[in-house]
Amino acid sequence: MVRANGAVSLRELARVVQTSEVTVRRDVRALEAEGLLDRRHGGAVLPGGFTRETGFPQKSHTATAEKTAIADLAAGLVEEGEAVVVGAGTTTQELARRLARVPGLTVVTNSLLVAQALAHANRVEVVMTGGTLRGSNYALVGSGAEQSLQGLRVSRAFLSGSGLTAERGLSTSNMLSASVDRALVQAAAEVVVLADHTKLGTDTMFQTVPTDVMTRLVTDKPPPHEDRAGTELQALADQGVQITVAGTAPAGAGEAPGHVQGGGGRGGRDGRGGRGDKGPDGQGRREMPPMPGQRRNMPPGAGGSPAPQLRSAPQPGEQQSVPGRVADLAPRRR
Repeated sequence: MVRANGAVSLRELARVVQTSEVTVRRDVRALEAEGLLDRRHGGAVLPGGFTRETGFPQKSHTATAEKTAIADLAAGLVEEGEAVVVGAGTTTQELARRLARVPGLTVVTNSLLVAQALAHANRVEVVMTGGTLRGSNYALVGSGAEQSLQGLRVSRAFLSGSGLTAERGLSTSNMLSASVDRALVQAAAEVVVLADHTKLGTDTMFQTVPTDVMTRLVTDKPPPHEDRAGTELQALADQGVQITVAGTAPAGAGEAPGHVQGGGGRGGRDGRGGRGDKGPDGQGRREMPPMPGQRRNMPPGAGGSPAPQLRSAPQPGEQQSVPGRVADLAPRRR
């Protein structure tokens, strides 16, 4: 499976071979010792550094519950009447399905999957870029796509990719896709990255969103054994990225999204704080803007204001008023 797809999640391996993730993890560790593959957070990839691009069929069946929880929270950042850009990917496709309920919204995208999810949303205007169709991920790429984005300005961009590290930010395995993603970033005042825990610590060939450009990361809670994933998240928070962590709903529970709260990270690319977080009453809530004179890359928590603390995630069996709680990762106090 790893040779055919370039990468595979532990959950998918366990499902295919009909065994537990604990057993799969032990076997993957043994295969890594033999040099047959490399372990990544929540999965395995081909050996040799940078990972190959995973095909759409494989992506659509990887971390599906996590992508759903991430999309639920990300949709809460969007306000009525806003204009946003949404990049290509299976996580952004899930987001688009939820944006169909936002009235007066304008969505600019290069993804056929995103456009299809919004095609029947009467109150949402969809603007497609030009470009050449890339069949592996149903995205429009090339100079036509990039040129159609010139002069565009929207409030925020929602992007996903193949890997995310604190050192290089978001990256992807395809040069044409990376070029369009960079053009989408240039069109937005704020950049929101959607990435499940299996992408944390994975570095691919082409950088799309540098860490110092990311406004917010919406992700899911890594499994307890994934210490490196937690370390990567903390490193991102230390660089000023607002981290919002979604917990997946327990089996049989409803799909109510968790409560979103802003972290102590940087504001948007135009100097504003985040505008679209919504509380439990569904009303928009503005985040605290940066302090006057504060530099964009000033470490969070500086300037006399204490950094918020990381709230522990719910344990199995714990009573919750809302399924899928959110824990916000705070920058470490220096």
